[in-house]
Amino acid sequence: MSVGFLNQLPHFFPGAEVSVIAKKGIHELLSFFPPAKHQFVFSKDEYKGVKGLVKFGNKIKRTESFDLFFCLPDSFSAAIMGAATGADKRIGYKNELRQVLLTDSFSKPQGLHRVEEYIRLIELFTNKQAKPADVSLNHQFSKKDYVVVNINSEASSRRLTVNKAIELLNLLRNSIQQKIFLIGAPKEKEFVDSVLNQLSDTSNIENLAGKTSLSQLAEVLASAQAMLTTDSGPAHLANALGTQTVVLFGAGKESNTAPYNKDLRNIIRLGQLSCEPCEKNICVRYETPQCLERLDNKRIVETVKLHLN
Repeated sequence: MSVGFLNQLPHFFPGAEVSVIAKKGIHELLSFFPPAKHQFVFSKDEYKGVKGLVKFGNKIKRTESFDLFFCLPDSFSAAIMGAATGADKRIGYKNELRQVLLTDSFSKPQGLHRVEEYIRLIELFTNKQAKPADVSLNHQFSKKDYVVVNINSEASSRRLTVNKAIELLNLLRNSIQQKIFLIGAPKEKEFVDSVLNQLSDTSNIENLAGKTSLSQLAEVLASAQAMLTTDSGPAHLANALGTQTVVLFGAGKESNTAPYNKDLRNIIRLGQLSCEPCEKNICVRYETPQCLERLDNKRIVETVKLHLN
C-alpha cells in the first residue's frame, strides 16, 4: 500500500532523490516500484531490539545525509529507526508517544483507506493537495490463460477452512477451462496440499505454495487472467500489478485495507452477521469464521468467470 505514497513524491518534491527502507523478503518487490537511489533492507534477525534499530539507522546516516524521513509504519520502533538516521525532518503519525522522536507529528485521520492515510501524511506536512492516487507496480509481463487462487491468510479469521476451500475449488474446477495455480508461502504448503489432495478433480491444478520467491510470485500474479483470494498480501499485490482480483472479505474492514484499485477488484462479503467486520485475527464467536464459511460458492465462481477470456 506504500506505492501510492511513493508515486506522489515527484508531485510534492520535484527532482528530489528518494531512498526506501523495506523489510527483508518484501525487498524483492522493489524492482517493481519507482526507482530509488538507495534501497535499505532491514532484517529483524540481523538488527535485533532497540540497539539493532539504532545501528540500522546509523548505517543509513553514514550512507548519506537525508533531509526528510517519512515514517509510514506507525510503530514506535520505526520512529526509533528514523531518529537514528539523523534526518533533518522526521514526519509521521502520532502513536505510542513516538512523537517525541519525530520533528513533525500529526493525528491520524479516521475513515481513510491505508493508501490514503499514507498520502494524507504528505499533504499535512506540505500543506499541498495530492494528485489522484496511483497504486500500480511496474512490469512487462503479458497475460496467460490461467487463474490464481489463494486460500491462505496469516490470520485464521481470514483463511478459508479446508472444507470451504475444497467445496469452492471443486466448483471452480468444474466451471472453468483455465489452468488453476494455488499459491502460498512455504509454511502454507502443507495446508494447500491437504486441500488439493481431497479435491474430486485435480486435473490442470498446480500447487505453487513454497515454490516461488516473492518476485516470482509477482510474475505469476501479473500474468494471470484473474485471481481469487482471501483478504491477504497477495490480493494487494495482484491488484497493484493490474490483475482482476476477487477478494473474499470476512473479519477485515475493506474500507481501510481492501486492494485499492476499484476497477480491478470485486469484494465479496456475507454481510449477514452482526460481528462482521470484527477486525480480529481469530474468530471468537464461532468455531470457524462463518463470515467466510457461509459465502455463496456459486456467486464467487460466477464473479471470477466475469474476468476470463
